[in-house]
Amino acid sequence: MSSIFTKIIQGDIPCYKIAECDHAMAFLDIRPLSKGHTLVVPKMEVDRLFDLPEDEFLALWAFAHKVAKAIDATIPCNRVGVAVLGFEVPHAHIHLVPLRTEEELNFAHPKLQLAPEVMEEIAALIAHEVSEDILH
Repeated sequence: MSSIFTKIIQGDIPCYKIAECDHAMAFLDIRPLSKGHTLVVPKMEVDRLFDLPEDEFLALWAFAHKVAKAIDATIPCNRVGVAVLGFEVPHAHIHLVPLRTEEELNFAHPKLQLAPEVMEEIAALIAHEVSEDILH
């Protein structure tokens, strides 16, 4: 059965898309820890990150690097934190979270509830910053 992320990648479920390449897609987390919290998801449906073939794994992280740079350039933060958990959705994914403090990277904290217009604005800001060579 397809994961919710596969359905997003296929366009069956809407998302606040930031960027896409041949191997991955980046979109805002709908239950963010902070404004700009982004998920980077391989297009290949694999439950565990380290089960990706090496070329897919490397392509995913190269893509995440570009997206993280765009987040850092557009969202006020001290750094972009990275987390790989994978318990909530059985599809490998990377969390890129704009942080002011280390404490903010705590998934036990209450999640933000942002209006759709705010989510669209954030996605557009980050998407605009992502270099054209990864957009298709």
